[in-house]
Amino acid sequence: MIPLSVLDLAPVPEGGTVQQALANTLDLARHAERWGYRRYWLAEHHNMPGIASAATAVVIGHVAAATSTIRVGAGGIMLPNHAPLVIAEQFGTLEALHPGRIDLGLGRAPGSDQITAHALRRTLAGGVDGFPRDVGELQGYFREPTPGQAVRAVPGAGLKVPLWILGSSTYGAQLAAHLGLPYAFASHFAPAEMEQALALYRERFQPSEQLTAPYVMLGVNVFAADTDAAARLLFTSLQQAFVNLRSGRPGLLPPPIEDYEPPEAARGMLAQALACAVVGGPETVKAGLRAFAERTGADELMVTAQIHDHAARLRSFEIVAGV
Repeated sequence: MIPLSVLDLAPVPEGGTVQQALANTLDLARHAERWGYRRYWLAEHHNMPGIASAATAVVIGHVAAATSTIRVGAGGIMLPNHAPLVIAEQFGTLEALHPGRIDLGLGRAPGSDQITAHALRRTLAGGVDGFPRDVGELQGYFREPTPGQAVRAVPGAGLKVPLWILGSSTYGAQLAAHLGLPYAFASHFAPAEMEQALALYRERFQPSEQLTAPYVMLGVNVFAADTDAAARLLFTSLQQAFVNLRSGRPGLLPPPIEDYEPPEAARGMLAQALACAVVGGPETVKAGLRAFAERTGADELMVTAQIHDHAARLRSFEIVAGV
């Protein structure tokens, strides 16, 4: 099996708190390290009651300090929300504290609605249209400083924190190929353009100082339990959460519901958005992951699971680690 990694949004379940969600993140990260996962990434989202990883660099530092070997990073930092220098300083600090263990995945979406994006930035000038320029500026801050360079990232300069481009369309694929960077595709929630994006990335890839050949990591929802029926029950939490989000009602992660039937109007959306999901017992998950990896040619899979009960979530990642 190809390398497996973890994507964590630090879910806040109904009946839970942000404090407990962050404690659960730390517990899962420690288990993931023992189970042999390669990376543990956290994602930047804002104004979402069910996601506790908004201050992504802070949570990454917390997780990295409590682990020792697993790579820890951002999947990702939404660069339009930040000045590149600030991100260079944050991740330069993380790399200085945890050498050789920090990844920086970059996205061009705001990770929020437009009102929240404005509250974050005070202006929407530039935004996604300036993403390639901002990535280039960020790369510059991580290189060795040049004579006469007016602005340096301290910490950051010379640390060469590995960058990834994240995406859910062909845009990110083309940018990652042009810059010679590894590419992480959000197939766990937006798989529609996955095959086209992967083909473009592989065809147009230009080797760089960081990477000599294309490298693809794909997100995949995996809900594993001791039986197929138990896994299907756990999966209903994510189904409900997606319906709520796409209906403009983001909230805490709902508990699973027996025999859940999504609203008829939402069924097509769910089938499309969650097409890259593997749900079942150990053998079902093993077969599903292997088939997905073989079909896509992925170099690495990043597993995510919005499971309401923490013990069940741990068990799911334990089963996946054993496939």
